[in-house]
Amino acid sequence: MKIRSIAFLLVTHGVVAVAGFGAGIYLLPILTAPPAPSAEEIRLVSSQARYTAQFRKDLKDSDRLHWGEGTVSIGASTITLMGKLAPGPDYKLYLSPEFVETEADFNRLKPTMKRVGDVKTFENFVVEIPPDIDPSKYASVIVWCEAFGQFITSARYQ
Repeated sequence: MKIRSIAFLLVTHGVVAVAGFGAGIYLLPILTAPPAPSAEEIRLVSSQARYTAQFRKDLKDSDRLHWGEGTVSIGASTITLMGKLAPGPDYKLYLSPEFVETEADFNRLKPTMKRVGDVKTFENFVVEIPPDIDPSKYASVIVWCEAFGQFITSARYQ
């Protein structure tokens, strides 16, 4: 084989490997996600909410791959979303004393935040609030991708 043919094969196989790896990172969380709670389950749990807010796609650091939209409800023991999140790995839910809409803001304020728990579904979710966290002491709820340090979405609720 000529060097040109070998170089061409290496480049094309490399492109396919990178594309396959990227598709795997995107699709694996979707394929392994548990079933999402139904709209009725969300309505029932969120009926006890003290606060509501909206996740929006138009935040500063939200983009085509990192976004959330829908109504988030914050109660004494649960936080729910009736809406959708862009699929991704290792999503965590945080409460913050200030509104956050960029990665820089998140990293600056992270010492003042409380991590509530894992977000495992991308359409609707229910996350239990640990007993030592009082949502009334915070102002915003944030979805953050821990694995990649990526801002997904946030909403101010007070």
